[in-house]
Amino acid sequence: MVLRTTERVLELLEQHRGRAVSGEELAGKLGVSRNAVWKAIEELRRGGVKIYAKTKKGYFLPESDMSLSKEGITALLGETPLTIDVRGTVTSTNDLLKQLALNGAPEGYALIAREQTAGKGRLGRSFYSPEGSGVYISLLLRPRLGAEDSLFITTSAAVAVCKAIETVSNGKLKPMIKWVNDIFVNQKKVCGILTEASVSFESGMLDHAILGIGINITTPEGDFPEEIKGIATSLFGQIEQDNIRNRLTAEVLKELEGLISDPSDKAYLEEYKKRQLLIDRDVNVIKNDSKTPARALGIDDRARLLVRYADGSREALISGEVSVKPLA
Repeated sequence: MVLRTTERVLELLEQHRGRAVSGEELAGKLGVSRNAVWKAIEELRRGGVKIYAKTKKGYFLPESDMSLSKEGITALLGETPLTIDVRGTVTSTNDLLKQLALNGAPEGYALIAREQTAGKGRLGRSFYSPEGSGVYISLLLRPRLGAEDSLFITTSAAVAVCKAIETVSNGKLKPMIKWVNDIFVNQKKVCGILTEASVSFESGMLDHAILGIGINITTPEGDFPEEIKGIATSLFGQIEQDNIRNRLTAEVLKELEGLISDPSDKAYLEEYKKRQLLIDRDVNVIKNDSKTPARALGIDDRARLLVRYADGSREALISGEVSVKPLA
């Protein structure tokens, strides 16, 4: 009963974020005693939710806040086919969701964390995932796609994240995509995307896919580690934004809902091409620890990166690593 009242209290406060709601009003709407409301508020505070009180006015959540909660996200999402699961500190949202998928979790299960201790990037790298400054999302998909089409999940997610960033920044930020899975703002990385798929060897179709997204929203306390400081940045630096972690998470999930309704819809592909950071730039194609200079020409209809090498030969890259020199 206490947990249920706690969730309902937080949901009401989220709906009125920035405005005080009296204990009497909360009790009346929930059909519980004012003492039950007070207990729920204290439980939420112990759980790390910043709830303030105004004398003779009531309780409220501050507009400028880095909180992240299931209730905060669902209040912004409205009606959704997604299952929202928000946790504090986890090892890796992708790894945890893999286990849930094997145990029968439904498509559209979104596992969201405030912090990862073993966040995963592509090619076995780690993804820096501190508490308080980012959001880390994994979404379970069960698409009817062949293994060769799994690249479309990552590329469509990249477009979804770009659109969500533009929405919450009111168009002030102009995110670009570095093929295949990184989102850049002002020539630095703000988001990484990792899709891990389970494939049926018998049919060649995906059993399920785990779409992982990590976004740097504000600069971590003490800045980024030295090894990534030169390439990583955050969306808003040290500037506080209203309810930003809940808002950005909700916008990303809204954009991703189309992956469930129609995973084979490639209408986004033209936008993916337009947002490319690499096109008409000199790059290094990295394979087996060797770097080969090339020119990035474009993206084809299979979402592959088209490159031309110094000897005039061309290749359509479906995976691998590409590095590029910063623009002068």
